[in-house]
Amino acid sequence: MTAPLRQGERTDSTVVSVALGERAYDIVIGRGLLASLGARIKALRPGARVALVSDESVARRHLAAAETALSSAGIAASPIVVPDGELSKSYATFETVCEAIIAARIERGDLVIAFGGGVVGDLAGFAAASVRRGLDYVQVPTTLLAQVDSSVGGKTGINSRHGKNLVGAFHQPVMVIADTALLDTLPQRQFRAGYAEVAKYGLLGDAAFFAWLEKSWRDVFAGGPAREHAIALCCRAKASIVSRDERENGERALLNLGHTFGHALEAACGFSERLLHGEAVALGMVLAFEFSARKGLIATADAERARTHLAAAGLPTYLADIPGGAPGLDDVMDLIAQDKKVKRGKLTFILVRGIGQAFVANDVDASQVRAFLADKLAKQ
Repeated sequence: MTAPLRQGERTDSTVVSVALGERAYDIVIGRGLLASLGARIKALRPGARVALVSDESVARRHLAAAETALSSAGIAASPIVVPDGELSKSYATFETVCEAIIAARIERGDLVIAFGGGVVGDLAGFAAASVRRGLDYVQVPTTLLAQVDSSVGGKTGINSRHGKNLVGAFHQPVMVIADTALLDTLPQRQFRAGYAEVAKYGLLGDAAFFAWLEKSWRDVFAGGPAREHAIALCCRAKASIVSRDERENGERALLNLGHTFGHALEAACGFSERLLHGEAVALGMVLAFEFSARKGLIATADAERARTHLAAAGLPTYLADIPGGAPGLDDVMDLIAQDKKVKRGKLTFILVRGIGQAFVANDVDASQVRAFLADKLAKQ
């Protein structure tokens, strides 16, 4: 069963509901929604003040418009701007954001707004989960990756020197506002990286959607109805899974297709511009399909089909595509061993039995993974 889609109060918006009982919330998707931010916040939480967390790039392009939308509704906002990039998901920046929220006298009846991509959403959400033992927050995602994935579902956190997203909390937003017009200013590399998460939804559980993407991905990149259709479908798929398995005790783990390999590669590259998160996920999905083929779970043609599509969209699909070359085998294996899905030292991977047929593989033999990666590295 999938999450419901309905028309928003405006004819040009779509609303996807995340059914979590008393903590249920809506994802509103449409073009030009930023102008309605103040009105939506006022209706959601009358009289609330807000801490508006953003990064330098988003602040430069869109912060003034967000502040105008809030002030026009009589909402006092305290902007908090952090540096761009994955390195802001750190203890130091987390402390800075928490202290700024406290200094702004944001109370439990007020709101934090995460106004940015996945880094800002994870960071601001974790700060909201922590300050005063829990503040409500609203996600206003500004990247494709955040709109289709990281803004939905309540996973918040920062990185550790031991790996990606190892410190954090499950803390659901009270609303997600996905203004697709904000993607118009997104650098092409960032958009491509976000597209990896779009393709993920087809590869893990919707073969028909993946086939549609193979034909229509250029239209998604160009914008318009195809882009909004893809975003809404991804949100609907994630909302359905989250409503059934909020804390990733089962089915939700499927959303990590490509992430075990990908997170390790991203961490080994120093969480830097060398390899963006979505690029690492693209590489990770190719490796997951190829590892599945190696284990005899799928035909080699399925793995090649996944790789061909991601490569056509401009994403890295070979370890040799990583600028500066692939990280060392020992480093990657050490990071895989720190993955959040590891249980009592046993490796867990999301593998596939075909396009759209992902499953959770527990107790994967580490020696098989090591031999597989060694072979891939030798061939780069």
